[in-house]
Amino acid sequence: MEYVQERVATLHAFSDRVPDAPTESAAVVVPLTEREHASLAAERVLTTLERVDPARVIVALRASEDHVATVTRWLDSFELAPDVLWCNAPEVRERLGEVGLNGPAGKGRDVWLALGLAAQEEYVVVHDADATTYSRAHVPRLLFPLAEGYDFSKGYYARVENDRLYGRLFRLFYTPLVRALDEGHEDDVVDYLASFRYALAGEFAATSELVRSLRAQRGWGLEIGTLGDAFEGAGFDGSAQVDLGQHEHDHRAVGGPQGLGDMCSEVATALFQVVEDAGLQPAYDRLRERYRAEADRLVRQYETDAAFNGLEFDAAGEREQVETYADAVQPPAEDTRLPAWRDTDLDPAAVRDASDEGLDRTGSR
Repeated sequence: MEYVQERVATLHAFSDRVPDAPTESAAVVVPLTEREHASLAAERVLTTLERVDPARVIVALRASEDHVATVTRWLDSFELAPDVLWCNAPEVRERLGEVGLNGPAGKGRDVWLALGLAAQEEYVVVHDADATTYSRAHVPRLLFPLAEGYDFSKGYYARVENDRLYGRLFRLFYTPLVRALDEGHEDDVVDYLASFRYALAGEFAATSELVRSLRAQRGWGLEIGTLGDAFEGAGFDGSAQVDLGQHEHDHRAVGGPQGLGDMCSEVATALFQVVEDAGLQPAYDRLRERYRAEADRLVRQYETDAAFNGLEFDAAGEREQVETYADAVQPPAEDTRLPAWRDTDLDPAAVRDASDEGLDRTGSR
């Protein structure tokens, strides 16, 4: 156990205490896919939220037309009675198309759609539905800094299970890449990105004012893009991170569609857009070599840490992953970010109405 502070306020879980927090003034956004529905993890999350009793729970649902009714019936079985936003309904896509926003879809776009509605409450919490270790303390812990005058709060946790270290994309890509950036660029935005102990965590909370200022990456770059906008809107003094204990959830293969390799490319795009927005111009070829050196150093450190704790560790396999991830160190792809809700003419109520149309059409409510 430690009590080290970073440049952002770091709140440690020294006990199992559930802090007093304004849950009654908060909307909780939970992105969910049809693949995750009825899983033990999602069931635990939704059942636990019944005990947290926030002002509102919005499920940002991505499901096929053939399965949406099945998923919504399952959601209706909870006392929680969440608001369901069918994010990929044809009616929603049509409404987005009318305002020129019907581009690529993914987790980030789903969350962004829900944030427009969630920002009607004073505070907003976002977290995933795949944690088998989800606790009723998570939402209050994320909200606590906001009640203390902070604008943005990010969760962090340990990824250790089955006698192995997980969190590979964060350990082997994000952390060494940010360290490599820091070697070549003395800039507050890089220091900010380096201050978060688990920057790829899907758990965060923010004031509704900050939420309305967030531009969203459409896919897996959501978390890093959010940090970039939080740097602009909250900065070091307005940001905090909170200990959510040890997390266990789904693991992904490195290769294949939706694997860590694909996720890595989207995370890299989001990260480089953040630093280029701040005026930095990385020399990508040199950065790639610095990244490899930093990653190799970290693999050795994690190997030692694993041995110290009697954990299994495949150093050769981790170095192979580093080589896969190194391909993503290149200028960012096309900027397809969604605009901040405060900067768009799209009415969140129009999105909700389009979703309801789709749900009614398919007999899903």
